[in-house]
Amino acid sequence: MIQKLEGLKTTLWSGLAVSIVIVATLATQEYWIKNIHFIEQVLLGVFVVGILFSAQFTRSRFTLLISLCFCYYLVSKNILQGQSFLDENPQWLYLSTLFILAYLTLIKDRAIVSIHGLVRIFGIASCIVIAKLWLMSMEWLKSYVLETQITLVDVELLVINLPLFMVALLVLFKSLRQPNLFVASLLTTLIVGNLYFNDQVSLPISIMFSLLVVHYIIVVVIDSYYLAYRDELTHLPSRRALNQYSLSLGRKYCVAMLDIDHFKKFNDNYGHDIGDQVLKLVAAKLAEIKSGGRVFRYGGEEFTAIFPRKTANEALDELEKLRKSVADYDIVIRHPIRKTKKSRQGNQSDALKTVSVTISIGVATREPKNTFEQTIKQADQALYKAKKKGRNQVCQ
Repeated sequence: MIQKLEGLKTTLWSGLAVSIVIVATLATQEYWIKNIHFIEQVLLGVFVVGILFSAQFTRSRFTLLISLCFCYYLVSKNILQGQSFLDENPQWLYLSTLFILAYLTLIKDRAIVSIHGLVRIFGIASCIVIAKLWLMSMEWLKSYVLETQITLVDVELLVINLPLFMVALLVLFKSLRQPNLFVASLLTTLIVGNLYFNDQVSLPISIMFSLLVVHYIIVVVIDSYYLAYRDELTHLPSRRALNQYSLSLGRKYCVAMLDIDHFKKFNDNYGHDIGDQVLKLVAAKLAEIKSGGRVFRYGGEEFTAIFPRKTANEALDELEKLRKSVADYDIVIRHPIRKTKKSRQGNQSDALKTVSVTISIGVATREPKNTFEQTIKQADQALYKAKKKGRNQVCQ
């Protein structure tokens, strides 16, 4: 069960970071409260930056979320009209916010200036309408309960608590299921928003929005970094990250090139979907590297391991452990491609199949006056040597 909660770490870190910032803000209130008017002026610029920045990086859900927060803030400060309407309909506002958070959890990021943007705006408008319909249905249910004198149903409790429970369950599930900084931010927003509107966090609204919007901007930056420097399939650092990391290396290091043996034949037999599963599982084993090594996805079925301040001889033991851990790893693959009618009529146990793969490794120490690219080439030559000698071994 724990293995399926891939987003647990992301959710906990996001919640912890926001909690620490809010506690620190409350603890230092006497210092910043004197400059509250200045903060309110700066916040207007922060909103604009957040909207433009998230739109630029095609984080349309953040763009919509920050825009909605901006509109609410402008109304609350009487810059835009509508404060009296919001004061008269607090439940409608609250439920609309809940349903919008649920909607943003379910959709994907798309370019905001496109037909997708219009669809998302329509979706948000629909959430507001659904919130009103929910309140109307609860009014009808309340009248029905009073007429029939049913005492088992507390309608007042259902009006807010039932949607809150359902939305919180949805956002929590999506946040824990996969590592997603946006959904983790929505969960944090849901918790902080409820604490704020129930008067359990005593901060001015300008400060609360400042913290949330800055949090959103930071998440966009981190998310964009991971998109650029992390391989989406294996979650290992990408080749771009490898090139960036090479700039920080000193004069002494070694490079290992790792390649999955007969991977093309494996793809031909089982299909690319199963091949992707195998790549992910092998990458998870390689990510367990120790002795100061760092593994990157070089491309295709090739990976690169860097050992700063070590020679090839010093890294051999760790590379041998990696090779053995992959060779001894029984990989359970799901839904292998069945190519015949007879196989399609087989029993359900065929839906799971256990396979094993091996890796060949070539390692090279950086020689004086050699560049990183030259060291990579030497490691590649050592990898070819390992392949030629029969695969599933480490060569220098």
